[in-house]
Amino acid sequence: MTAVNDAPRLLTAGELLQLYSKGVRGELIRGVLSETKPAGMEHGVIVVNLVMELRMFAKPRRLGILTASDSGVWLERDPDTVREPDIAFFSAETSPLTERVHGYAEVAPDLVVEVGSPGNSRRELNDKALMWLSFGVRLIWVVHPDTRTVDAHRPNRPVATLRGNQALEGLDVLPGFTCPVRDIFAP
Repeated sequence: MTAVNDAPRLLTAGELLQLYSKGVRGELIRGVLSETKPAGMEHGVIVVNLVMELRMFAKPRRLGILTASDSGVWLERDPDTVREPDIAFFSAETSPLTERVHGYAEVAPDLVVEVGSPGNSRRELNDKALMWLSFGVRLIWVVHPDTRTVDAHRPNRPVATLRGNQALEGLDVLPGFTCPVRDIFAP
């Protein structure tokens, strides 16, 4: 009797990119496809609000590049891991402004923003932040729409939970950037 191999077929980052052209959305986690679903309007509003705040600060200062959602970051090879932060900021030192990247970014961003969706638990989002930290991301903001709070994660520092009039700060990643937490939830 022959044993049936039930292990899923591992995909590559290139195959994932091809699946996008066929309407399949998702991330690769060590070669295994994890499909993603639309996160809803509130999620989209928060992402747009934060992208606008970050872009208005970073672009005139030529500080770096912002990406959102489906851009993808290639973090591991053989088997491949490609994750999709809701927002990523790559400093000009990390990713030169004149460089065009046609596939996935192959360096970790300096800042990642993850916005919770209705199906995400706080623990799941915390684990995602820890994953980003393990790949060298210097600042992660995890946005919790249900509590209207943001957890700021940095290497070797306690998590800071911010709310209301407290400000998100760019710290050493985007020096001088501040944005009241309440502003990212505004319609």
